[in-house]
Amino acid sequence: MVGAWIWNRNKERVETCSAKAVVLATGGAAKVYQYTTNPDVSSGDGIAMAWRAGCRVANLEFNQFHPTALYHPQARNFLLTEALRGEGAHLKRPDGTRFMPDFDERGELAPRDIVARAIDHEMKRLGVDCMFLDISHKPEAFVRQHFPMIYEKLLGLGIDLTKDPVPVVPAAHYTCGGVMVDDNGRTDVDGLYAIGEVSYTGLHGANRMASNSLLECLVYGWSAAEDITRRLPLAQKVATLPAWDESQVEIPDELVVIQHNWHELRLLMWDYVGIVRTTRRLERALRRITMLQQELDEYYARFRVSNNLLELRNLVQVRSLSYAARCCVRRAAVCIIPSTIRSRCLTAARRYSRPWLT
Repeated sequence: MVGAWIWNRNKERVETCSAKAVVLATGGAAKVYQYTTNPDVSSGDGIAMAWRAGCRVANLEFNQFHPTALYHPQARNFLLTEALRGEGAHLKRPDGTRFMPDFDERGELAPRDIVARAIDHEMKRLGVDCMFLDISHKPEAFVRQHFPMIYEKLLGLGIDLTKDPVPVVPAAHYTCGGVMVDDNGRTDVDGLYAIGEVSYTGLHGANRMASNSLLECLVYGWSAAEDITRRLPLAQKVATLPAWDESQVEIPDELVVIQHNWHELRLLMWDYVGIVRTTRRLERALRRITMLQQELDEYYARFRVSNNLLELRNLVQVRSLSYAARCCVRRAAVCIIPSTIRSRCLTAARRYSRPWLT
């Protein structure tokens, strides 16, 4: 390990940093979906960079979806806690009727994968953009006392939690796969570490138990820091990393291409590689993703890099999505993801219980 080229978002330029050890703590890749609870930087950068450097990655097809995120044209999706349903909130169709009892005897208290799948099913069946979460039957004082932050945030968007049904959609929430690491956070490249959601430690399978990711960050972050401290005195002198060279590229004059590809990719992933997956949809997605990758190869080689280009390239070009789709196709034509498993695929799922490596 000799260092890294780092994109400075504030100065909009690439900076060169030499180092004996590099730690990837870049989060997951949920930005690739149309609806996500993740911040804007969750674009799979660390996974892509590690893959380019020669690291193995695993289980990238497993993405956890949270069942209830706000659906609002003028606001970013944000998570509406499951505690709302725990305190009695009902999920309803646009006509005001409940639907969860049709899917599970536990109703709104069913596990999040069942709830997310039910919401997705009803949205597709009715051809609507969202379902509704309604806790207006509870006393106003109760709602405001138990959910003060959500109440205030929604009120700022013109939604009164104590009176109005809240429009919700399932949203990509957690990337269960990532860069393979050992117990110290080491990847396959000497001096390169990965911690947090960017990594694959084996602590999460096709799903993630609540709060396990926090413990994973703490334990592996501490282990990586101790390992780096222990090994640094023994590391050889770092070779000089060449400065980033932009002498052969042009300033882009068609940024609309990147914007269009971003929009297309997020819709494609949501519709074809989302909560419910089929072989036909996955194969179609794989063909289009491969085409996008070729287009981005040409664009990246010709033009000066930008934040959007780097993030899009990291999601598409390095096959973090292509291989996820391929894995899903090879897993016996299933739509297995942490929040979904079709009944006809249960037997196949047991056959493919080990991590899927790339």
